[in-house]
Amino acid sequence: MRNAAVLKLSRRTTILGSLVLLGGLSKASLAGTITDAGKVSVSVTAPKRIVTIGSAVTEIVIALGERKNMIAIDLTSIYAAGAEGLTNVGYMRALSTEGVLSQSPDLMCVSSDSGPPEVLDALRGSGIPFALIPHVPSTAGVKEKVTLLGILLDKPAEAEKLNAEIEAEFAALAAKVSAVTRHPKVLFVLSLADNRIMAGGHDTAADMVINLAGGENIAESFTGYKPMSAEAILENPPDAVLMMTGGPSSHATTANIFSQAAFANSPAAKNDALIRMDSGYLLGVGPYTARAATDLARRLHPDLAL
Repeated sequence: MRNAAVLKLSRRTTILGSLVLLGGLSKASLAGTITDAGKVSVSVTAPKRIVTIGSAVTEIVIALGERKNMIAIDLTSIYAAGAEGLTNVGYMRALSTEGVLSQSPDLMCVSSDSGPPEVLDALRGSGIPFALIPHVPSTAGVKEKVTLLGILLDKPAEAEKLNAEIEAEFAALAAKVSAVTRHPKVLFVLSLADNRIMAGGHDTAADMVINLAGGENIAESFTGYKPMSAEAILENPPDAVLMMTGGPSSHATTANIFSQAAFANSPAAKNDALIRMDSGYLLGVGPYTARAATDLARRLHPDLAL
């Protein structure tokens, strides 16, 4: 009887040990595997030649400690801290298959707002690990990027720490802005040519940053980046105009912009309230978005202690 009991205990121990081992293997198999923005499962093991597309993706990969394994970036990432010296494969929305693949990457981390679509399809079909990282203009969207890249690069602890820091910065800004009683009206102008104003509407990175900074986006009646008529702006004139440095209308002077009929009599024109910010910093939806929104809040609310 004693031998039977020992044998039974031994079998039980072996089974438990096997379950623990299987659990460990299951956990290990999850490291480096994500479901990306294209609903595709992407797996990678210890990548050594990473290409990042999109300033936020680049900033996060660097923040997670993977700069040593990065070989190339896109044009929007060239001013990201730590990205100096990396090859530039072109503008994120005008990528070429050959330009990216010529770098011989073993992992491509690409923001989902990149393009053109046929190039993304070709990169996905190359057989090289290709991860489409969701670009969602929200505070939760920032954290999702960090979490997914942390899993993909097997840096979960680093991602958790980075997300905690990002969440604290958003919370600190929200606490300060909650004291604001007046929300200045802001218009983000993506481009301005031939009296055609391309503005940032609802569900855009510009809209996100304006709202985080305690402003009111006057273009929230539409979604995305679309033309806005002079009449619509005259009906709801902005207190400030927000634009990018290095953008398509970066050559335009303050006088040029405020001489436009849509802005000439606005509070923004009367107060020379033209605010320019780096495109990646302003629109990246990444680890520095809370800081970008804080910088904008300082301009919109000069009396607020930020």
